[in-house]
Amino acid sequence: MAISTRRIGVVLFQLGGPDTLEAIEPFLFNLFCDPDIIDFPFARIGRKPLAKLISSTRARRVQHHYAAIGGGSPIRRYTEQQARALQLKLTASGLDARCFVAMRYWHPFTREAIEQLRAAQCDEVVLLPLYPQYSSTTTGSSLNEWRRLFQDALPVHCVEPFYRHELYLEALVEKIDEALARFPEPERPVIVFSAHSVPVSVIEKGDPYQRQIEETVELLMEVGGWANPHRLCYQSKVGASKWLQPSLHRTLKDLSAEKAQQVCVVPVSFVSDHVETLGEIDHHARQEAAALGIEQFEMSEGLNNSPKFIAALAELVGSAIGIDLRKEAQVRRFAFAD
Repeated sequence: MAISTRRIGVVLFQLGGPDTLEAIEPFLFNLFCDPDIIDFPFARIGRKPLAKLISSTRARRVQHHYAAIGGGSPIRRYTEQQARALQLKLTASGLDARCFVAMRYWHPFTREAIEQLRAAQCDEVVLLPLYPQYSSTTTGSSLNEWRRLFQDALPVHCVEPFYRHELYLEALVEKIDEALARFPEPERPVIVFSAHSVPVSVIEKGDPYQRQIEETVELLMEVGGWANPHRLCYQSKVGASKWLQPSLHRTLKDLSAEKAQQVCVVPVSFVSDHVETLGEIDHHARQEAAALGIEQFEMSEGLNNSPKFIAALAELVGSAIGIDLRKEAQVRRFAFAD
């Protein structure tokens, strides 16, 4: 039973990641060429030389993270799985939907997603940034790239930050509960929420990211109902400028000094596993925690293709085009019952 005759194109935006060790430097060059990441007076002249310098230096520093997780980022694989699962969910809900992946800094690029969207002859488009919290450096950059490349005369809707969405929070709580269950006493570990850091200068310009991350942690503690002590930290700092603190590295040192023996790290700003979860947290931070005397270290798995998370994304797409999929599902159940 179709609830719409329109063909909906859904574009899932993600950062992207190098799929081989050789792709690390060009991936980083694309990232640091982004005006939403690197901006300063006369940047148009100096941005590419600076991006070349940073990417070549940074590539050498992060190569071991990628080597530790198999030689490349799995973010494309996970995002394409999410796109397939979302398309199936939307189709089962009565929508004629086609889902496409648009990575910001590596294949498939936004331009590639637009070509696929046009070939599918969609009637309208829903833009779905896979960043629960808004930042000009993530959602803002992806949408800016989209606007530079897509001028077609189609209705375009955009999903807003979804960190408050009920099913998204429930999906995260489910993953955290799974991680806590690996401890002998699940109520004892310190829960460390780790978010991707951004420069303080970005926040000072009015970016809501830090506030939304803090609210996400408050909501999760409320929905999860855990009595565990918890704290928030940030990771993945680049360069010498001031970024959001405390770092994951500093937090682990502090916990060790406080004699904490069990730590459960929750990647709170990511919706899929990639180098920052599998490499930085589950490999490097795990080794660091062991060296600091922390007896048990666990990380909650990324949402990836969690059924609850996919259901959340489907509801967000429905809302963007003015359809309440939860209500429509109830109507369908009553129709079949009759």
